[in-house]
Amino acid sequence: MAGENDFSRLELSVPNARKNYRYFRGLLRPSTKLLVLVKANAYGHGGVEFASMMQAEGADYLAVALPVEGVELRRSGISLPILVLTAGTDFFPEIIDHRLEPGIPNLYTLDALCAELRARGISGYPVHIKLDTGMHRLGFMPDELQALIEFLKAHPEVRVRSIYSHLAAADDPAEDEFTMGQLWLFEKGAGRLSEAIGYRPLWHVLNSAGIERFAQFQFDMVRLGIGIYGVSALPGVQLAPVASLKVKIVQIKTLTEGTIGYGRHGIVSPEGTRIATIPVGYADGINRHLGCGKASFSVGGRRAPTIGNICMDMCMIDVTGIPCEPGDTVTIFGSDPTVGEIAGILGTIPYEILASVPRRIERIIVRK
Repeated sequence: MAGENDFSRLELSVPNARKNYRYFRGLLRPSTKLLVLVKANAYGHGGVEFASMMQAEGADYLAVALPVEGVELRRSGISLPILVLTAGTDFFPEIIDHRLEPGIPNLYTLDALCAELRARGISGYPVHIKLDTGMHRLGFMPDELQALIEFLKAHPEVRVRSIYSHLAAADDPAEDEFTMGQLWLFEKGAGRLSEAIGYRPLWHVLNSAGIERFAQFQFDMVRLGIGIYGVSALPGVQLAPVASLKVKIVQIKTLTEGTIGYGRHGIVSPEGTRIATIPVGYADGINRHLGCGKASFSVGGRRAPTIGNICMDMCMIDVTGIPCEPGDTVTIFGSDPTVGEIAGILGTIPYEILASVPRRIERIIVRK
């Protein structure tokens, strides 16, 4: 890590983030606000670092999953409005002290927040009301709206800043009928709630895939998540990878006999196998299922397959025939290989690969 060693780093490309941001911005009306998701350490990219980039780029809102994430951003100087998607009920003092805006999925949460606000003599605190339109994870069901309306009218402690919902399958054309049903339910519910409280909060329902595939339902704001980090829902659209996980070779040795790694699963060729050891392992998000040749990483523009099992803090790659030496850079993912390729090997989604990179890997902002 930089400052101690420069072996391992997650490089964050400002030009690529800007390119992705402007692609999605270009799909929207100039008046539509753009919220960027920086939860889960900005999908593994580094919450503070990426939030700073998005604040500079002109995002209107940020969103995090948990109050602690929002507190970290505030303490690091982020001034944009921050929506806390899973506010819970245990951290309202911290939320209020740091000017965070809680998402409200039920009356239990709303009542607890109002009690804290009354105790502080606060009125008109911004909240975001979540409607359940079919995801069935969090949010008010249609038959709960009347009780919500009556509560809001009786409690001046809060003011609705936005009404939102979440699409379950906006990236899947086979589920478009279901998605359209969600959009209809959202428009109906948001309209009813806005009319009843006598003012129009922001409406937002589109995620990254929704922006690309259902831009006609952008309403007042959209929520940009995985798309800003370089993953598109549309075939043929090549967004720019923002994160590149890079490491430096620690040691190289050539073997003509023996085995490599735990379990002795790395087989040495009698003609000679040249292996390079790199300082990342499954504690760094390099899944063990990428070992034994299932994945290959880039060394000087050439691919080197893994050999043997992935260790906790290290793994080995076969660099036979590849000119390289200790200190040379190996790209785990970035432009080559892509995070999508790694996800495909593991049968998962790019989100999981990105979010698995731990904080011990330093995030470095690359501005050119």
